Amino acid sequence: MGVRHERGLVFTSNRAEDTVGIFSPFDETPLIKVRVGIRPNGLAYDPARNLLLVANVGDPSRPGSFTVSIVDVGTKTMIADVSVAGRTRWAMFDTEVDRFYVNIADPPEIVGVAAVEPFRVARAFSISSAGPHGLDLDREQARLFCACDGGKLFSLDARSGKMLAGSDLTGVPDVVFFNAGLKRLYVAIGDPGVIDVFDTESMRRSETVRTERGAHTIGFDAARNTVYAFLPGSHRAAVYVDE
Repeated sequence: MGVRHERGLVFTSNRAEDTVGIFSPFDETPLIKVRVGIRPNGLAYDPARNLLLVANVGDPSRPGSFTVSIVDVGTKTMIADVSVAGRTRWAMFDTEVDRFYVNIADPPEIVGVAAVEPFRVARAFSISSAGPHGLDLDREQARLFCACDGGKLFSLDARSGKMLAGSDLTGVPDVVFFNAGLKRLYVAIGDPGVIDVFDTESMRRSETVRTERGAHTIGFDAARNTVYAFLPGSHRAAVYVDE
């Protein structure tokens, strides 16, 4: 699910029915569903063009099902379904260069789709670890942060794809959030159940915070420097304030 304050919209990826949902939480407008590719998951939004990129997990038994769909939010229609080399993971949008970025698990790479021409893959950056998963962007320094199933964290130049630095993680990662104010990166790791905290200037791990085994989903409130971890075993949410 994604929330966009620029237009007051909420987007949901509905994997079981191959659709995305679009609605506003501020009025009683009915939920609109748009059919996209197979098993949609990651979402990224271009507010200027009102375009939503949908990263589809696909089905290995169905050739050609690994795609990213482009939805025109204004007309509520899918305008493109772009083939990629493998299963997609997280996605995001870079407002500085008008480009979507999407992690591909295998072959391990990050693909770029230009918002001005969203009908093809414009760039592909090779990643030297298995399973690119969590993804975030340092817009000020034009760096991508990519956390991989192979237990590696990388920073890359978002324009050229050049590898800038790499670090070890304590396990297989999931969600990644960048704190631009404090220059820190939070990486959720479900097993053993921790959040790895990195100083993004040195790309060294500064702290490992205990959560709970299986806690691989986190949320981040930039205004309050607060990280929320969802604990599936104890049915709770843990709240961490960074200072």
